[in-house]
Amino acid sequence: MVGEIVTLAMMAFALGMDAFSVSLGMGLLRLRLKQIVYVGLTVGCFHVIMPLIGMGIGRMLSVQLGHMATYIGGGLLFFLGIQMVIASFRHEQEHWLRPVGIGLFVFAFSVSLDSFSVGLSLGIYGVEMALAVIAFGLTSMMLTWMGLLLGRRFQRWLGTYSEVLGGAILLLFACKLLFPL
Repeated sequence: MVGEIVTLAMMAFALGMDAFSVSLGMGLLRLRLKQIVYVGLTVGCFHVIMPLIGMGIGRMLSVQLGHMATYIGGGLLFFLGIQMVIASFRHEQEHWLRPVGIGLFVFAFSVSLDSFSVGLSLGIYGVEMALAVIAFGLTSMMLTWMGLLLGRRFQRWLGTYSEVLGGAILLLFACKLLFPL
């Protein structure tokens, strides 16, 4: 149980780093404190909903695919980790969307897509759903708030490295699933 909690906490941190890095850039928009609270809460909610959907689908696949499902889940995490690392080296600024109205939901959805894929993998692997989604939601919410608040000072330096760190953590867990000791 302790191992699962540590694993989920690290995965939640890895998934939240995407929201953190994007929020660093969005922090340059000088949002009001009320907007920052809404953005963090919305991102946190999406990081609960998306992995829940993924876990539900993953559990159905696990029943149908049996032991092979663990390797599929590991492969998905590996692909997602590689994608996060590669995305961190792109210099495109596609994240400049105002976090109000529909833009807030588009922003929250875009940074929570990774958590759907991870949820799919975790559903296949059979982890405790409630624990995972609470960890993902709270961590992403806190990291989003931190990113927005720190955005003015540290966006250029920390933004790229935070996504690399998140991708590396997902790659490590993928290896754990693909190559059990």
